[in-house]
Parts: sequence; C-alpha cells; structure tokens
Amino acid sequence: MASAPPITNNPDVRFLGRVLGDVIRAYGGEALFRRIEYIRSASVDRHRGIAGADSIDPGLDSLSLDETLDFVRSFMLFSMLANLAEDRQGIAAEPGADIEHAVAKLKEHGIGRERIAELLADALVAPVLTAHPTEVRRKSMLDHRNRIAELMRKKDQGVTETLDGDLVDEAIVRQVALLWQTRVLRFERLYVADEIENALSYLRDIFLPTLPALYARWDRALGSRVPAFLRPGNWIGGDRDGNPFVTAESMRLTMARSAETVLTYYLDAVHALGAEISISAHHAQIDAGVQALADASGDDAASRSDEPYRRAISGIYARLAATYRDLTGKAPSRPGALKGERYPDPAAFRADLSAIAKGLAAQGGETLASSGSLGRLIRAVDIFGFHLATLDMRQNSAVHERVVAELLKVAGVEADYTALDEDARIALLRRELASPRPLTSRYAEYSDETASELAIVHAAAEVHTRYGRAAISQYIVSMAQSVSDLLEVHVLLKEAGLYIPGEPAQAHIMAVPLFETIGDLEAGPDIMRAWFALPEVAAIATARGHQEVMIGYSDSNKDGGYLTSTWGLSKGSTALRPVFEEAGIGMQLFHGRGGAVGRGGGSSFAAIQAQPPGTVQGRIRITEQGEVIAAKYGTRESAQTNLEAMASATLLASLEPQRLSDADAARFEAAMEELSTTAFKAYRGLVYGTDGFTTFFRQLTPIAEIAGLKIGSRPASRKKSDAIEDLRAIPWVFSWAQARVMLPGWYGVGQALAAFPDRGLLREMAAGWPLFASTLANMEMVLAKSDMGIAERYAALVEDRALADGIFGDIRDGWRTTHDQLLEVTRQTRLLEKHPALETSIKLRLPYIEPLNLLQVELLKRHRAGETDPKIEQGILLSINAIATALRNSG
Repeated sequence: MASAPPITNNPDVRFLGRVLGDVIRAYGGEALFRRIEYIRSASVDRHRGIAGADSIDPGLDSLSLDETLDFVRSFMLFSMLANLAEDRQGIAAEPGADIEHAVAKLKEHGIGRERIAELLADALVAPVLTAHPTEVRRKSMLDHRNRIAELMRKKDQGVTETLDGDLVDEAIVRQVALLWQTRVLRFERLYVADEIENALSYLRDIFLPTLPALYARWDRALGSRVPAFLRPGNWIGGDRDGNPFVTAESMRLTMARSAETVLTYYLDAVHALGAEISISAHHAQIDAGVQALADASGDDAASRSDEPYRRAISGIYARLAATYRDLTGKAPSRPGALKGERYPDPAAFRADLSAIAKGLAAQGGETLASSGSLGRLIRAVDIFGFHLATLDMRQNSAVHERVVAELLKVAGVEADYTALDEDARIALLRRELASPRPLTSRYAEYSDETASELAIVHAAAEVHTRYGRAAISQYIVSMAQSVSDLLEVHVLLKEAGLYIPGEPAQAHIMAVPLFETIGDLEAGPDIMRAWFALPEVAAIATARGHQEVMIGYSDSNKDGGYLTSTWGLSKGSTALRPVFEEAGIGMQLFHGRGGAVGRGGGSSFAAIQAQPPGTVQGRIRITEQGEVIAAKYGTRESAQTNLEAMASATLLASLEPQRLSDADAARFEAAMEELSTTAFKAYRGLVYGTDGFTTFFRQLTPIAEIAGLKIGSRPASRKKSDAIEDLRAIPWVFSWAQARVMLPGWYGVGQALAAFPDRGLLREMAAGWPLFASTLANMEMVLAKSDMGIAERYAALVEDRALADGIFGDIRDGWRTTHDQLLEVTRQTRLLEKHPALETSIKLRLPYIEPLNLLQVELLKRHRAGETDPKIEQGILLSINAIATALRNSG
C-alpha cells in the first residue's frame, strides 16, 4: 500500500491556529496551554506515523473536569477555524464547477448560448434552507466566525488597519479571544423564532449581497441578461411535519421578518443610490420617465432642483418606506422626509428602478444602467421580491386525513371518511373541490389540530395578499402514499380561497408529494399517473407548466441502506419521467438531502450531474440543512462557490448529451439492481433483523445524550418509542457519526461489491457512470472519516458483552470488506488517493477528533454509571459539538 502524503496546512490554518494558541495561553494560562499542546502534538505525531499508537501517553487521563472542558473547547475552536481557512482557500471548489466552464463544455457538444437562454427562461434552481437540527453551534459562535472571515478578507487585500482604526491582526486576535470566552452550549432549546432568525442571518448577510454579484458574472459569461433562475427557498416557519411548535403565527413571523430584512436592504441600497447618482440637468439630457418620477416625488428642495435623478430616487425611497411600514408594522430606521404611497408589489418598485436605468442608458450606454449598484438592486428585486425567500408549507398526510375527516363529519357530508376506500375518497374529495360551498363554519367547534391546520392555510392566504404569490408556492405532503393525500391538501386550501373551483380550477399553491421510503419511491410513478388522470389536476398543472415531486434521502436510507437508497432514488426519478411526458407536464424534482452522506450529502455538483437523463430539465430544488448551511454559506466566498456549482451542474445535467450508450446503460443498471438487492439484504439483516440491535445502537452511540443538545425545536422521534423505525433520520445518522462508525453511509455496500462476480464491469461503472462514481466517491469520504478502532471504544459501552462483540464484529468486518472492495474497484492503494485536497482536509482533522472521541467515551461511562457532576454532562455535550464541527458533514 502506498504511503499517504504528509499533512500540510494552508497558511490560514497555520495563522489562525497560532492565534488560537496565543489566546489560550493568554486567557487560560501557560499550564493549560502546555497540557493542550502536549495532547495535540502527541496525537498529530501518531497520525503522522512519527510514533506508534501506544508509544506516547496522550495525556487525557491527567485532565481535571475543568481542564477537560477547556481542552474540548480548544479542539472545537481549532476545527472551526480550520473550516473557515479551508473555505477561504477554496477547498470546496470543484474543477469546472462554474457557469463559464459549463458554457464551454456545452459548446463542445454544439449547444450554444441561445439554447442555454431558452432553458434558463423557464428554469429554477433553489437551495432551500431548513431548520433540521444538525447545526450544534450557537449563532454567537457563527457571528464571531463571520467577523474573522471579514477581517481575513481585509488581510488578503493588504489592508493592515480597519476603518475604525484597529489593526487587522489585532482585531482577529480580539475575535478569537471572544470566541474562546463565548459559551458554546445553549441553555435552552431553540424556539422556532430562533431558527427563523438564524436563517435570516444567512439570507441577509450572504444571499442578498452574493446572488446579485453572481448574476453579474453569469450575464458576462452568457453575453446577455440571465433570468433570475436561482432563488433561495425556506422551510422555517412553514414546516409543521412532526413539529407542533410551528403554527400560523410562526408563518406570519417568518414572512414579516423576511419582508423587514429585504426591505431594509432595499432602503439602504436606494439611499446609497441617491447619494451616488448626482447627475445634473445642466450637464445631461433628462429622460421623460425620470423627469416624471422627479416631478411626482414631492421633493422640491432647492439644493436638488437641477438633480432630477436624486429627486426621483427620493420619491422611490418614500414609496419604499411606506411599503416597509405597511408590511412590517414598523417605521424604517431612516424614515425619510417625504410621504409616498406604498408599492402594491415588487414589479411596481422594479418599474421605477428600470425607469432610472432607462434614463441612464440614454445618456451614453449601458454601463451606468446595467452594472454597478443600480444593476445589482434591480437584480435583487427580481430574485427576492418583497418576500426574500419562498416559504414552503409541509405537513404529514396523516394529519391532513384526520383534519379532512373531521371537517366532513362536522359539515354533515361524511360520517367516517377514514373508513372509505381510496376510490370512494377520491370521488368524495373531487365533489367537494368542485363545489363553491366551504366545509367550515364559524359556528362549529373543531379540535385543536383541525383549528391549527385551518389557521395555517388562512395565514398562507394572508401571506399571498400581503407579499405576493411567490412568497408561498409549494405545500409538501410528507408520507404521500395516494392521490387522496394530495386532494386533501386542495380541500384545505379551498377553505382559505387558495384553491378556486371552476372551469378550469385554480390552485394558487401546488400540492407536492414527498416520496420517502423505498416503497414510496416505487409507488410514486403510479400515484403521479393517477394524479394527472384527474382532469382538474391536469389543467392546473398544465397552466402552471410543471409539477413538483419531492424525493427523500433520509428515510429511504434508514429504511434500505445507502446503496439501495441511492439506486431507489435514481430509479424513482427515472420512472417518473415518462409519466410526466405522457401528461405533457414539466417535471421539477425537489431533493430532500441532508449533510451526511447517509442523508444524501456530498458534492451537489456531482450529485446533480449524476441525476438520470431527462430528470432535471432546468428545474431542481435541494434542501440545505443544519451544519451544511454554515459550511456552504458561512462566507460569501464559499456561498459563491456552492451556488455557482449548483447552477452550472443544472445546466450540464439538463443540456449535455447522455454519456452512456443504451447498451451500457442497460448493463450498468442491471448490475446496480443486483448490487442493491445484495446490499439491501445485508443492511436490513443487520439493522432490522438482528436481535438486540436497537439496544446495541442506543448504548454504543450517544443518541440519548444528543437529545440534551438544545439544537432544534423538533422532537428526535416521531412517536414515543425506542424503535429505529420511529427515530428521525437526523439523530440516527448524527449519532453513528459521533461514534465514528458512520454506518448509514456504507454498510451493505462492501458485501454487495464482494458478491458481484464481474470485477471488470464494476470498474467500467466506476469510470464511466456518474451515478456510480458519485456514489463511491461519497462513500469513500465516509470511510475515511470513520475509524473502527475508535468505534470499538464506543462498543465497550454496550452492557451485554456477547451482544456487543457479535454485532460490532459484523460491523467491523463489513467496514473492512467495504474498504477493500472500494480500493479494488477504484484502483487505488489508499482511500482518497485520487482526491488529494479532500484527503489533506480530513487528515488535518483526524488528530483533533481522536482525543475528543476518547474523552467522550470516558465521560459517557461516568455519566451512565450515575455520576451527577454537571460538568460531566457538559463535557459530553461539548464533545458532541466539537466532533460535529470537526467532521463538518455529520448530520
């Protein structure tokens, strides 16, 4: 086996690591610094091969509980700063993952800019922020991190002093010192309002300034103005599935705060525009449209009498301020002297800005009109409107069933809706949808659940009235298993005027099925075929031009294992394509991906390109969850990298000719089916067919302790049960990652590869099929982050030694088989041999993760033995935080 290259730190890692060491010495004392440094250097030496695994005392046993807490914080902070350094150095950037390369590549296939423009005219690429609880760090920690990133940008530019007079290097030290003294753990569980504010911080600080700048680059690459096809989405405040704390008030709060955020951005931009555009009528001809705006503005200040652009912008500001007051119920921080009538919608605001742009263009070209601050502001209005990010609604189909059953019963329409078969349900629901009569009555009494769901749809109707229809356009139905599950949503929407009967009927919000389990994915095409067979549904979808289907990675993985989930999602997508083609309706897939590979994580650029031919069609939405939001969008640089990767991959997946011949595709798919069958049996046999596995899992991993982290408003399980079936996929994956097993990201694959007889075919698939190559690449990363030696320490926590030895032996053997088979198929001598940047990144972290794991195991032993010192529990929670930070995509 070839030796791995040495661990090499980039300059930012060395600089920030040195600053952190100085801060620990200054604020924690020399003795603490020396203890931490000894543990760090000993662990690094072992991983570098300078010393044997047992030849150096790691020094962990000598730490007091107070020192343990400090040690864990120090390693967590180093990982956090290393993540920042890697993001800044472009470690996440993938070759060719930008629009310019995508255009050049498509040109090689004879696909020109006209065809690209045609696709983009009806395209949608949407990263959708969710509140799924895998981000373990407090917002205060992330705020300090972002300030350090900004200071490092100044350092890059050669700036030595900030505008406030602080030396940049000293300011960085100050922020690291504040990080060191900032509490890591939350005292209270996050509320929905907290989650809303966390998401808004990314939308405000990253998406608002970054996306208009990206579009300017894309306009240049494509030689024309690109439609606003990439727009952010949001689940926070609208996702009620399993979260009783999301209510109608949550939705109102989300939209009000979103409007406040985006309108504040516009007000600041318009104010700056007024200061910038100082054109005098003495030196330029004034366009009639600009003059009309100036005359209508009410700005009669003598100092601006010859400056119609400034007078026009004063009027625009006054109208925008009135819009702010109306939509937020607050006065803007800079109210303005003039009074104006609020803008009825973003289009009216944009029209005034366009009039300014037209006037500037008439003065001598497009430079003043289309680029600079005015061009970016117009682009921002195209992207963000008055709503900032489109909010999705989501609820479980079982809730809809109960609510609709109650409405029908109270209205005297059907006494027992749940007793009806599917055909009878569909017939009944269609009759109700055809009738203008509402089901609800203000005189009737409803259960709390029904009242809450009715309040939600009425709140959605308010949102449409206040912020426009773009504010909410999808209603996700979790566990959608029938046509009636979707029709029930239409019935609820109808009660709020969001579904309007008629010829044709109208649905102002689209009902979207979420197919989650392996069985759901297999049944999806039949459900959609039956859905489109309903004339009113077909008319609505045809008028809209597309229908969305969401596919879930998390539950399909927990249900069937990594390989079967990946293949099931691909097959499900492929099987949906002819259904949509037959109906003449565009297909839009919404990929419910998580951070960890076991939940669909990994490279978005590779994943989008690996989608089955014909399934992207220029439209794709992808969830961004938990710690992945900070990793991908924590800085403007990383946000630009990742957003552009999504956009360019969508172009390639939509337009690039199919890479495989029909014959190769058939061979590869048959092989994948066989591999999936074997992997499924192995995974199900271990997780669901092994006596005592649930006990083993709950004692080996810190799943119970993870529940003590205040990282989300959503319960960890769907029901009050210890069964794995009822456990949410996030804590399932997250807990395996903490124990360094990473089982959801690889188990079963090794057995499948080993049992497959044609090694040459597997190598062909790895080299020539994007789906298989992406699957193996993501799994390779997981294997590199897992460690069976560390995992064995966690296995010692299992009380039944025979149970532990038996099950862990199977897991360890499965890991070795998967490791060896992967290297053979990919023709490598070590993991990540062909991915040196990722290898270096992971190798940098491993020496910092191992001591954290060892400490966590010891603290878990003491905690589970009944020790009550609160510092033990605090140490466990800190270690969970630190390990997750170091692993990056662990949830």
